[in-house]
This record gives sequence, structure tokens and C-alpha cells, in this order.
Amino acid sequence: MDFRFVWTILFFIIIFSFIVIGHEGGHFLIAKINGIHVVEFTIGLGPKLLHFKAGGTEFSIRALPFGGACIFENPDEADDEEEDKENEDKLVKDLTSDKNSKAFKDASVWARIATVVAGPLFNILLAYILGLFIVFFCGECGTVISEVKAGMPAEAAGLMPGDKITKINGERIYLFSEIKMLAFVDNNETWVVEYERDGQKYSTDLVPVFVSKDSRVIGVASEDIIDCTNLNMFKYSALEIRYWVKATFKSLKMLFTGRLTKDDVSGPVGMAQIIDTTIEETKQYGVFTVLLNMVNITVLLSVNLGIMNMLPLPALDGGRLIFLLIEAVIRKPVPRKFEAIVHGAGIVALLLLSVFILINDITKFFR
Repeated sequence: MDFRFVWTILFFIIIFSFIVIGHEGGHFLIAKINGIHVVEFTIGLGPKLLHFKAGGTEFSIRALPFGGACIFENPDEADDEEEDKENEDKLVKDLTSDKNSKAFKDASVWARIATVVAGPLFNILLAYILGLFIVFFCGECGTVISEVKAGMPAEAAGLMPGDKITKINGERIYLFSEIKMLAFVDNNETWVVEYERDGQKYSTDLVPVFVSKDSRVIGVASEDIIDCTNLNMFKYSALEIRYWVKATFKSLKMLFTGRLTKDDVSGPVGMAQIIDTTIEETKQYGVFTVLLNMVNITVLLSVNLGIMNMLPLPALDGGRLIFLLIEAVIRKPVPRKFEAIVHGAGIVALLLLSVFILINDITKFFR
């Protein structure tokens, strides 16, 4: 048996389940706080493998480890009288099992907004908690320069070891990884670099050089490792999440402006390949190093899922939020039939996109 394949699948299931539980758990918790009845809390798709009922909610694990849902009672139905009688009777029975529960559509608009937003926010919170684990054991690399490489742009611009980079093109920089990220995603030909030296602030211009088609460098290195086995862990976990949020938004910008192609986008198959490659490249350093890298992948994916779900697109949390905000402004709900049609179209589009990404991921193996 190929144990590498087994470990890849195992980590894939654990990582995606963890992220989905965080996301759907956010919806579930805030719904419960607001007295909204949750019909089902499910992890995965397809047929049910395990399920039980508690507090009027059915909890289930399904066969396919992709996605999950916190299901309310037909929130997009057009009218109560259009509901199937059997489902209506079941809903009444569930609601009467908890006198404080109400249907999603009967909750206040702000309670529904909070419930929708909670999923993405809990993804960010989950990433922050996992980030504490990473920075505690690994520390964080600051922006104090330890080496300026000869003949490179940083040397020509007058940067020296001991200088602390604070801003690039007006953007505040806290971590050395941010400099590396900007070298990849920033398309400004010239950088305005602000730095501190002996307590004084300075500024200089430099032009990063390409070392490959898509990668630029300025010629600095840093060994400014910050100890996070103390209260620093709370600050630097937040800065780590800030880094991933920035990276996600900048990547989205590159995607929409055509700087990224379809081959730069990955779905579940692509992520499984990344997990497999990470295991293979880090296993020589021991199990704990592999686990740290798996946690880091979970942080990245959790932040990505949180941000992607807040995009104002039909069927996503962000799309539902738009309708709720309109309702809050005009003080009456958008016709449910219209909203259902919009989200239905969004679901179809997402399914088609998922199929395209799946096929594209598989074809990468044969190139």
C-alpha cells in the first residue's frame, strides 16, 4: 500500500473538514444565539454516513469530503403556502421542540445578517487561532535586513544590514514575507522603500529585478527572527493573518486583471496535490514539521474560504448579504422568488466552475 497516498487523503479530509466546521459552525452558533432554528448541520456532500439529532437539529457526516452546510428551513421559498405540506409539518414539529426557535425568515434582518456574516468571520478567527500555534513554535521573521546582496537593487539604493524596512510604496510592512509577496504580486516598476536606521527614517527608490518570468527580488535577506513564545504570539498571529488576507485580495486582483491564468487556480484535486507535495518535501524533517506545514495550509485555506465567501456573488454568503442589506435599507424583503432565482443561477454557475476547475486540475497531471 502507498502510505504517502493514504496520508495525503487523510490530511486532505482533516483539513477540509476543519475549515468547513469552522465556517458552518459560525453560522450555527450565531443562528442559535439569535434563536434561529437550524434544520441540519452537515459536513460533506452526498449520502449520509452518520447522523443524529439534538436540540431540533440533525447533525450529519456525508460521504464526499467537500463542503458542508448549515441548513435553515427553505430560506428561499417564495411563499409559505407554496411549501410542501410534509416539510411544513416537520418544521412545525422541530420548532415546537424548542420554544425559543424561529424560522430564519422570521428573524430580524440584523439577526440574519449576523448569521450570514458569521461563517466567513469564523474562518478568519479559526485561522488566527491556528496562527497562534504556528508562530509559537516557529517565531516570525521581521523586516530588519541581515544581508544586502552585492550588485542587487537594494545595494544600489543604499540599503544596509541593520536597516528596518517599514513601508513599500506607502504600504505598511511588518513581516519579511510581505516583501517577498510584493515582489511577486506588485506590478509597480519602481518601489519607494521607507526604512529606519539608527532611529531615523529614510526613503529610497529601487527597481526590483526579475530572477524568473514571474519572480522579482531586491537583494535583501533577513534573520530577524522574533520570539513568539510569549505575548508576541497574539500580535504576530494577527500579522500573519493580515499577510494572508492581503495575499488573497492581491491574488484576486491579479486574477481579475488577467495576470493569473486558469492554471494558477486550484480546486480540491489541486489542493490534494499541494498537500502531497508538502508532505514529500518536509517529511525528512520529521512528523512535527509536516504537521506545522499542514496547519499552515489550513490557515491559508481558511482565510481564502472566508474571503471568497464574502464576495458579492449569488449563492455565496456575500451574495445573500447584499439582499439582506437591501432589505435593511428599504425595510422590506426582496421578493423571495426573485432571490431564489438569483441564488439558483449562482449555484449552477458555481457547479460549472467547479467542474471546469476539476477538469483543469486533472489535465495538469498530463502536461
